[in-house]
Amino acid sequence: MNERKKQKVSVYRLCLVAMAIVMNVAGAQLALALRLPIYLDSIGTILAGVLLGPVYGMLPPLLSGIFLGMTIDIYSLYFAPAGMAVGLMSGLARQLGLVQKRRLWAAAAMVTVPGTLASSLICSVLFGGVTSSGSMVLVQLLARTPLGMTASIFVVQIVTDYLDRFISLFFVAVLLKTLPYDVKSRWEGGMRHGDSTKPL
Repeated sequence: MNERKKQKVSVYRLCLVAMAIVMNVAGAQLALALRLPIYLDSIGTILAGVLLGPVYGMLPPLLSGIFLGMTIDIYSLYFAPAGMAVGLMSGLARQLGLVQKRRLWAAAAMVTVPGTLASSLICSVLFGGVTSSGSMVLVQLLARTPLGMTASIFVVQIVTDYLDRFISLFFVAVLLKTLPYDVKSRWEGGMRHGDSTKPL
């Protein structure tokens, strides 16, 4: 009986990870097509991290980064580690009880900083501040000021990343509030007994 329950839980987890990948890809393509200064590619990552924990939160950005990198946007592959940091921190933010409407500003800050450090380093070292993101226009403008390229990348990234993560966290918080209890409990049911997540 326990084996059957574990298999059932595994199927729910895999389905959620797959759905998170689709959400990441769809959001990324929307932002890319509209040349938005935000990315919209972490909604699925944050959803997986919040519901399934830090480890599962790292899977959607890794897999969607590989898919996008091999098909449409090569930059997505290189930025997968930054997305994995977002998934990791999303799971930790949930465990600390920060994924609530009144605390989303703190959760967004917690999720943003590690990912921004990683993406800024990748953008500066590998691409010299030039990628497919709409925010790179702002980077090129600021790079002409005394800030220089590296500082300009970090300044733009921290602002746009925080806005992006806040919007994504807000969307996830609203989604989780509207989900039927049985659906949410099935997704969360796969968490180990020792996991210290707090209810939304």
